[in-house]
Amino acid sequence: MTAPSPNAPLRPERPRDELGRPLPAGSATRLQLEPFDRLDPDTNQRLAVQHFNRGQFFAAHEAWEACWRAARETADEAFFKSLAQLAAGYTHWRRGNAHGARALLERASAGLRAYPPRHRGLDVAALLAAAREHAARFGEAERAGAPPPAVAVAPLALDEPQGPG
Repeated sequence: MTAPSPNAPLRPERPRDELGRPLPAGSATRLQLEPFDRLDPDTNQRLAVQHFNRGQFFAAHEAWEACWRAARETADEAFFKSLAQLAAGYTHWRRGNAHGARALLERASAGLRAYPPRHRGLDVAALLAAAREHAARFGEAERAGAPPPAVAVAPLALDEPQGPG
């Protein structure tokens, strides 16, 4: 993967609430994020896991999305895309959107299935099991027209040092 240039332009700031929802232009942002576009993928992976474990799923999504951009045309492109989708799914869950949560967790699961049980320091097998279970529960709520149920999102452990496989 290529490391981003420290002089790379930052993505434009957009005011957001604590769950990453856009706020009207000119509003004060209530969400402070690291400059993910200027950080290397290993740093972003570590930050994504930290945010995920604190229940800050939108921030985890943004960090993994930066990893995905850095991994374009590599064997890890779909891996980071899937992790970004996983975090986006849990973002929709926190926002009360059963349909979005289910759809994104299903997409994340489909992408993660291509990877070994442990990859780049993460327990992919455990992530898959949880994502499938949660997607099924969110799907039940969606079919019933109900908000997504409470689920226990297990913290992620990141092995050190990182690297493929």
